[in-house]
Amino acid sequence: MIEMSEEDTTYQVPIGPIHPALKEPFMINFKLDGETIVDADPHPGMNHRGIEFMGMHRNPLKVIPLSERICGICSIVHQHMYTTAVEHAAGIEPTNRARYIRTIMCELERVHSHVLWAGVAAHEIGFDTHLHFTWKIREKVMDLLEYISGNRVNYSMWTVGGVRRDIPESMHPKIEETLTYYEELYQKLEDIFLGDPSIRLRTKNIGILTKKEALELCGVGPTVRASGVKKDVRIDQPYAAYGDLDLDYVIPSRYGYENTGDVFSKTLVRLKEVVQSIGLIRQCVDQMPDEDIDSEPKKAVLLNKLKKAEGEGIGRIEAPRGEAIHYARLKEGVEELDCWKIRASTYNNLTTYAPMFMGEQIADIPIIAACIDPCIGCMDRAEIVDVSTGKSKSYSHDELHKLSVEKTKKLLEGSL
Repeated sequence: MIEMSEEDTTYQVPIGPIHPALKEPFMINFKLDGETIVDADPHPGMNHRGIEFMGMHRNPLKVIPLSERICGICSIVHQHMYTTAVEHAAGIEPTNRARYIRTIMCELERVHSHVLWAGVAAHEIGFDTHLHFTWKIREKVMDLLEYISGNRVNYSMWTVGGVRRDIPESMHPKIEETLTYYEELYQKLEDIFLGDPSIRLRTKNIGILTKKEALELCGVGPTVRASGVKKDVRIDQPYAAYGDLDLDYVIPSRYGYENTGDVFSKTLVRLKEVVQSIGLIRQCVDQMPDEDIDSEPKKAVLLNKLKKAEGEGIGRIEAPRGEAIHYARLKEGVEELDCWKIRASTYNNLTTYAPMFMGEQIADIPIIAACIDPCIGCMDRAEIVDVSTGKSKSYSHDELHKLSVEKTKKLLEGSL
């Protein structure tokens, strides 16, 4: 909570947890001097769904569909991280063809995520025409994802040791058609988001995150690459097929711009990454090896192998929002996961809000809040604190169930 003395001329404005500028339950307490922001205090913890807890009461294969429901925009990311973590823990290697298919799907999801974000950003600064345009062209990549997987959201493509669906040569023309579609539209996207004077006024020198701040606050993804930080897991610690592909860090200075770390720079990075993703997908299609898509197609055999395995593993990948991690632990003779922990990109990037908001105007709050592409459902955590002591308190499963029953009774009685 922000403290104010009696002589203080500033005042507080809470934004959230339900607010048009925020697409998920989340709150930021702002301290304002006139219309200038002098302090920002984020308050997450309102969207915790207990997915990790649920996962530790299922066998590793049943957790796969649960993992992709962590986020609706980058569901592939969480499936990929989770299955990679379990593969590391159990000593299972995916096939080479599966590695390429995983890479294609991840890059299609990156195109989807970045185009969607551009529409949200336009909406936050009042350009709803651009929102409708970008969300219209987003349909093309969603159609392709559905064509490959059968689903527009939550694609159910991954399994431990490979993928569940192939991308045969007969699908290549449809993939090429979609890639060409975005190449032909790309210049219009640049004209809208990088060339339009009105949008430049709302994004240039707004929400600046310096390179020093980005490194000190451990930000990730486009949020810090816009500041000139060369950080990308696909390059730093290659996974899937990325080690076989030609790619480089997308930072503004590569394209003749300064690495200022403002909203404009973050927009630039995401748009350029759409082009990069198109090139990576083409490389994967051209180089894809002719192998099986799954190292163990018999799921009963795979489940038995996982039950006998013991160890811990990490799945670390470059999500559209930046580096994210899943940790999984298997215990021999136990069918359920022994431990599962998730650290999404927004968990890191939330700390970068402080310098980006400082000194800006209240009217710029929506676009600065959106510029890290926050996903609260991905990263939210819940902590119970005793206000009298300031210390955290833990509850057992039985205690939480008892409290839940008591609250339900009160709700039914109308005493709450």
